[in-house]
Amino acid sequence: MGIRLEKATDKDADSIFEIQVKAFTPLLDKYKDYDTNPANETIERVKSRIDNPNGCFYKILDDNKLVGAICIFWKENIQFWISPMFILPNYQGKGIAQEVIKITENMFPQARSWELATILEEERTCHLYEKMGYSRTEVSKKINNHATLVFYKKKC
Repeated sequence: MGIRLEKATDKDADSIFEIQVKAFTPLLDKYKDYDTNPANETIERVKSRIDNPNGCFYKILDDNKLVGAICIFWKENIQFWISPMFILPNYQGKGIAQEVIKITENMFPQARSWELATILEEERTCHLYEKMGYSRTEVSKKINNHATLVFYKKKC
């Protein structure tokens, strides 16, 4: 598997947005989290992530095919946050997310911590992050009657 990351540019916004909607629509349908789900974001939100001076948006490429993206932003260049990370449904469950997390963490050796949030009810996703060394924090936020957002942190 030839997984690699490439920094996104404004020219990639439409493609990234299309994949983001495809990746998050099943969760939107399941949890009805209309105010927080990335499938409901605008193309302008994708562009703002690409242009964020305190972060980077990377395309996830599998053998040169665009299959997803990951957005990383930082505070004081030592506290890093992943939000969002997404992969096309047909490519999920193949170890790509694990590889992307490893690559990303290696790209920023100065990181003292990594943080992210995910839906508690998505057990496979929670398991992925725990397997990658992330620990669930005490912080959680009920989104609605269907879903709760939980926060994870990994200290380096």
